[in-house]
Amino acid sequence: VQLQASGGGLVQPGGSLRLSCEVSVFAFDYYAIGWSRQAPGKARERVSCISSSDDTDYADSVKGRFIISRDNAKNTVYLQMNDLKPEDTAVYYCTSRGQKGQGTLVTVSS
Repeated sequence: VQLQASGGGLVQPGGSLRLSCEVSVFAFDYYAIGWSRQAPGKARERVSCISSSDDTDYADSVKGRFIISRDNAKNTVYLQMNDLKPEDTAVYYCTSRGQKGQGTLVTVSS
């Protein structure tokens, strides 16, 4: 499975961004896809996950602010990030079955 994240950038506190993860794999709709992030000097942490049946899970730090979704017709998973905070600054990766794609940098700063 190959994963490619995109959509990062610089945003002010309180702003929003939508990340996309394009997945190159046969039978994408059978795969659970997750998002994780790694801030400078910190360990990578799980952010969210969506199952093949659209069940979702969120880290407490993003619950109520981030929304994960998937479009099986496009082999793509999205992470809508709202009310962003400086502590959300990190490289965001999409993951599946032990694989991790190239990340996309999100910087939250005024």
